[in-house]
Amino acid sequence: MKTFPQPLTAREEREYLERYKEGDQEARSVLIERNMRLVAHVVKKYQYTDHDMDDLLSVGTIGLIKAVNTFNVDRGSRLATYAAKCVENEILMLLRANKKYSKEVSLFEPIGVDKDGETVSLVDVIELENKEILEGLILQQEVRELYLAYESCLKDQEKIVISMRYGLFGIKEHTQREIAEKLDISRSYVSRIEKKALEKLKTEFEKNEK
Repeated sequence: MKTFPQPLTAREEREYLERYKEGDQEARSVLIERNMRLVAHVVKKYQYTDHDMDDLLSVGTIGLIKAVNTFNVDRGSRLATYAAKCVENEILMLLRANKKYSKEVSLFEPIGVDKDGETVSLVDVIELENKEILEGLILQQEVRELYLAYESCLKDQEKIVISMRYGLFGIKEHTQREIAEKLDISRSYVSRIEKKALEKLKTEFEKNEK
């Protein structure tokens, strides 16, 4: 697992929390970055589940962001104590929703309303200062949804063709002609299988986005 910066001291944490309370978005970013080690620590408890560690880290990061956004500086406790619970809750939600893996952390699902009564989603919570984090999370979510669609809607032969054609699961990419030779079928038949499989994936992916 990647190395993260050292956590803030109690004094530093208090200072950045006060700055964020006053609207300093840079302080918010520091609070997130300097607590990533905590996320990694919580994630390690779940390293022997069926989920990829990077996926767990992404989900845990969302828990951390929620914690920073909602922590009350007047609580008297450390942010880390509150954040650890938020991170673990996000991971447990993921594990409980294993059968609906692509849905476990929908960035666009409403999570509440703001002071004006407008619906707020995780995309709104992760503000522009965290554009890189947001883009990474969206990409990972879309990749998971695509792999779920691959497993759920393709026939065995379609899975073989798509995995070989696009280099999935560590397989090197093949041309249609190379696939045809390996499967002892015509190149035009490979092309038809690929086209049909891609249409299925597109339909399933678009259905999940609605």
